[in-house]
Amino acid sequence: MDVKKKTNHRFSEPNLPNLADLEPGDLIEIFRFGYQHWAIYVGNGYIIHLAPPTEFAGAGCASLMSTLTDKALVKKELLVAVVGKNRYRVNNKHDTKLPPLPTTKIIRRAEEMVGRELQYKVTSENCEHFVNELRYGVAKSDQVRDALVGVGIAGLGLAALGIISAAVVKKKKQQNQ
Repeated sequence: MDVKKKTNHRFSEPNLPNLADLEPGDLIEIFRFGYQHWAIYVGNGYIIHLAPPTEFAGAGCASLMSTLTDKALVKKELLVAVVGKNRYRVNNKHDTKLPPLPTTKIIRRAEEMVGRELQYKVTSENCEHFVNELRYGVAKSDQVRDALVGVGIAGLGLAALGIISAAVVKKKKQQNQ
């Protein structure tokens, strides 16, 4: 059975996950304060996700802990427990560009990972990389890409501001001579 190509971006209400709309292999985007946590739906209300060892189900600030550790655990937990009071949605956002692997392969690979401790790096081996690798066979994180682009744009802006400031200071010095 192959994964259906869908990009359902409908949000659920907090604590009311609509499990009937989920299909095994779906990517679940959970909106935490300041970032998104990612998981893969494996059926019967369960997800598999990569989380810092200190995270507990429903934790809202796992990103802080994830930046302080270089290891993470692959966990299988109930979606409702992990979502807690946060919003979530199905977000198979790469289906139009990357063909999803067959559902049976996605689920088998995810289940085989449960309980493993993996390297964790916010920029290259995070929960979004993990679930995209399972669904598409390609580890990628749009959050990281977007953050790096934002930092790059901010850096260019600061550099331009510095150049302009230096030019203004130089002009003032020349006028005062």
